Amino acid sequence: MKVFGFAGYSGSGKTTLIERLVPRFVLDGLKVSLIKHAHAGFDIDRPGKDSYRHREAGCTEVLLTSTKRWVLMHELRGEPEPTLEQQLAVLSPCDLVLIEGFKWAPVPKLEVYRAGLGKPPIFPDNPEVVALASDGPVETALPVFDLDDAEAIATFILHHVELK
Repeated sequence: MKVFGFAGYSGSGKTTLIERLVPRFVLDGLKVSLIKHAHAGFDIDRPGKDSYRHREAGCTEVLLTSTKRWVLMHELRGEPEPTLEQQLAVLSPCDLVLIEGFKWAPVPKLEVYRAGLGKPPIFPDNPEVVALASDGPVETALPVFDLDDAEAIATFILHHVELK
């Protein structure tokens, strides 16, 4: 599986960009998966649902399945967060795994940068950033793409991970 990441501060547009890129990759016939790093307190379950009640009762894992999808929820219960490598090992085989978040993970990544957020760019301190997507000019020797040019960004990523 090829792996490519997206880094940037909250509100920079990572999710929106990925949302535009995935259909392009799928149209190329690629099977795409995604790992997103979320805030510590997230929960996809709802209080009162059977699965929630089972986890609250102490189950370490609850697998929900239907004719359309399945999801495995795993409670860490004090264990450390799995590494990115451990998380990749859980995924079913695919052509391309996109990683959202994990700014410092050792995978090639595109930084989504908006000067208007008032945050410094990540790329000067992170050698894993191989390109940027921005809504304005950025001084760097790295390739810089217009944040709205999903086609050029997709082509760059596919070439970078050698899927094209």
